[in-house]
Amino acid sequence: MGMWVGRGRKARVAYGFDDIALVPGTLTINPNEVDISWDLCGRRFDIPIMAAAMDGVVGPRLAIEMGRLGGLAVLNLEGIFARYENPDEVLDRIVSASQEEATKIIQSIYGESIKEELIHERIAEIKKGGGPVAVSSIPQRAERFAQIAQEAGADLFIVQSTVTTARHLATEYVPVDLKKLKTQLAIPLIV
Repeated sequence: MGMWVGRGRKARVAYGFDDIALVPGTLTINPNEVDISWDLCGRRFDIPIMAAAMDGVVGPRLAIEMGRLGGLAVLNLEGIFARYENPDEVLDRIVSASQEEATKIIQSIYGESIKEELIHERIAEIKKGGGPVAVSSIPQRAERFAQIAQEAGADLFIVQSTVTTARHLATEYVPVDLKKLKTQLAIPLIV
């Protein structure tokens, strides 16, 4: 599958949101007879929605509510919920800032260090709320945070990045060994 991009070179086609259009078909189905549930790592979800691991989208309250409704929300372990005891105050600062101030405020907010005890607290909070606990981090912190998340009771760990390949070569740092990480975890690992 793919298209030719030069002599002897083929590339796969990738699509973005602007490239996709939904066109009505010639058949309709009674909504009562449709199953929209899905399975991920042995867990069934009633609604086909997975909320993104972004501070402006997912916090413990939304993760709990999404779980209650049958969906899945992913908490970013590198976001404000793992940096601040009271993240609502931080979010209020961002929301109330002017466009000129917002960038500086966001930079200062993410300058705060990540606190492992807050990772434990947030996971426990979601667990107590009854929802599945899905958390994420970037590859550079995946080995450390996956272990912490597993110890805290997370159900699923996601390595988040714009582009991820099976192997990553680097001489300036030691890249995460995804195969090794998978064997070290008892919880599912999604990349």
